[in-house]
Amino acid sequence: MTSTMQAAVVEAFGEPLVIKALPIPTPGPGQILVKTEACGVCHTDLHAANGDWPLKPGLPFTPGHEGIGIVVALGTGVTAVKEGERVGVPWLYSACGHCEFCLTAREPVCAEAQFGGYTKNGGFAEYIVADPNYVAHIPAHLGAREAAPLICAGITSYKGIKETRAQPGEWLVISGIGGLGHLGIQYAKAMGLHVCAVDIEESKLAHARRLGADATVNARDDDAIAAVIRATGGGAHGVLITAPSLGAFKQGVGMTRKCGACVLVGLPPGEFPTPLFDVVANCISIRGSFVGNRRDMAEALAFAAEGKVKADIELQRLSAINDVFRRLASGDVPSRVVLDFTKR
Repeated sequence: MTSTMQAAVVEAFGEPLVIKALPIPTPGPGQILVKTEACGVCHTDLHAANGDWPLKPGLPFTPGHEGIGIVVALGTGVTAVKEGERVGVPWLYSACGHCEFCLTAREPVCAEAQFGGYTKNGGFAEYIVADPNYVAHIPAHLGAREAAPLICAGITSYKGIKETRAQPGEWLVISGIGGLGHLGIQYAKAMGLHVCAVDIEESKLAHARRLGADATVNARDDDAIAAVIRATGGGAHGVLITAPSLGAFKQGVGMTRKCGACVLVGLPPGEFPTPLFDVVANCISIRGSFVGNRRDMAEALAFAAEGKVKADIELQRLSAINDVFRRLASGDVPSRVVLDFTKR
């Protein structure tokens, strides 16, 4: 093992990432070292690098929260994983384990939660230090590149669908057919739901139909809400908003059936324009859904291991990260980019 590794580092918010050689970290007590095989690129990574959110990462830092790799070293006291296992280092890097939220399987909102590629260095590096109690355990026949998007985009869309509480045979609207939405369609169909896909691009709606969507609606159409209500026979029982668009959020409430739920996972800047009268009069629930817990992770990966869900991926090298970020910012990434560390 060499003494240094390549990593893409944010040294200043809003500036290009710097590819540099850093010392390979040593896992401390209760930690593990993972040799990265692949890492997905998420829109959250772009927000992190730009310092877009109120709680900003400390500079410098290494983004990436979809890192998959092999455990190559254990710190003292580690029993949860063994060397040679393939694991993922996800957004939920760790939590306290004993607060009311951790004890009720809501650890993503733990006040002491740490986040991969944000408050902890992440997967845009050849090695990652991780907490063995919170890594994703990758099924044996699921490859690293295929698994990478699932430990963020996959679990986020899957958990969001669960939060709508839509039942098999009922209608789910998925608004935004990108990295999360294309996976959400597959999860929803595997869960027995009827799916109406909503997006502003006809190419993405065509993709949604290929993935099994039962109906598609262009969000730019003047009667988009009415079209969804017609297609679903009165509005969707559940609406999942993955698009980072305030317009999509407002539309989503209008597409929700009486007594249904509109679940928000996209994070656009600004304030949510909530139509209060409609929400109250129609008994609509609006919920935020933040990634998912460790059980959700295992379930999301199991669907993929069974061949029911597959991410559309584009492979790139770490050296291309700034170009990937540029394309991501301009909406020029149709599905999910995965950095492949097996190629230099």
